[in-house]
Amino acid sequence: MVGNLEYFKVFYYTAKLGSVTGAANELSLSQPAVSQSLKALEKSLGVTLFQRASRGVRLTGEGQILYSYVEKGYEEIERGVEKVRKMLNLELGEVHIGASDMTLRFYLLPFLEEFHERHPGIKVMVANAPTPETLKLLRAGTIDFGVVSTPFPREGDIRAEPVREIEDVFVAGRRFTSYKNKMLDLQELEKLPLIFLEGSTSTRAYMDAYLAENGVAVQPEFELSTSDMIVQFALRNLGIGCVVRDFATEALESGRLFELRFNKMIPKREFCVVTSRKSPLGAAAGKLLDIMGTDS
Repeated sequence: MVGNLEYFKVFYYTAKLGSVTGAANELSLSQPAVSQSLKALEKSLGVTLFQRASRGVRLTGEGQILYSYVEKGYEEIERGVEKVRKMLNLELGEVHIGASDMTLRFYLLPFLEEFHERHPGIKVMVANAPTPETLKLLRAGTIDFGVVSTPFPREGDIRAEPVREIEDVFVAGRRFTSYKNKMLDLQELEKLPLIFLEGSTSTRAYMDAYLAENGVAVQPEFELSTSDMIVQFALRNLGIGCVVRDFATEALESGRLFELRFNKMIPKREFCVVTSRKSPLGAAAGKLLDIMGTDS
């Protein structure tokens, strides 16, 4: 067994400085306390570690062997302590985030830019994944926090803070101008060629549930992996796209696409910052959340 680690600390400084007095000054101990610790260590090991020298002390053969190992271990500890200090001072470290293309682009990216400018020594790693996958990563402890879109299961181990509203819209190009400026019933969607996201996203799950609640059953003409591609398909008149408004803002403002109007409003959703109640945040992740203005 190693025994009292404090003895090895005293041994390390005495050997490094070659002096009981020097070790006592370095450790803010009395000389008798240093000598007592060294004698206790020698007794526990059954060897003599130091010999008196003309100036201070010098290691015996056994002491030199022990010091070669203690030196490596103690200096590794010091390096570890220094790294922790730098992490607390945000001079180095890592932040692991989960975010979808949508939450990254329309919420998180400006904060990441500001954080990087303030703390260039911190490495930011983003796991690009839809909401369900981001929540799995958070529960597994793979990421520090995530930015997701509602809806998602509000389970007890997840803390969620809404940070921004988003709105789902149906957009179309010139082929469908007969629907422009008309107030439509949701049932009309059953007759139209629709372009939706694939089924593994919170956006698709939300729209499927909303339409089902209103007695609307749809069979999309296209199911795509990204909202940007939905906008491109709509611009080419391949159907009516269902996207979060942010993706279509430029095309809507330029008049290349228009928004379909319905006699029942589609409720708005939210971006949420999610953290785990089970895993404490590191200093770097906490600082990034401070910049984002969240309470998580």
